[in-house]
Amino acid sequence: MKIGHKYDCFRDTVQPALVSKLEEFRLLGYDTITETSLWEFLMKKKWKKTQEDKKLFEVVQDIMSVDIGEFMNFTTIQAFKMDEFSFANEEERRELLK
Repeated sequence: MKIGHKYDCFRDTVQPALVSKLEEFRLLGYDTITETSLWEFLMKKKWKKTQEDKKLFEVVQDIMSVDIGEFMNFTTIQAFKMDEFSFANEEERRELLK
């Protein structure tokens, strides 16, 4: 059973902040960033270590402080990790098919 992120309870409440941040990214020319990918970035990078008593304003502050550079760095690293993973699977497939 997969358990969600500790801050998922804030997702609906902070949705306007997510939309605002995405609009900012679109103004900078980054049209393909989705709300889901932004939320994933926050969970995996900003909120890697959760706090027991995280306040709503702190979650909004975290969202609004996301820099396009740090988001793109994270996305690039994730893409490299996925490439490495799929490449490893290809090698394993070849080994199995010998």
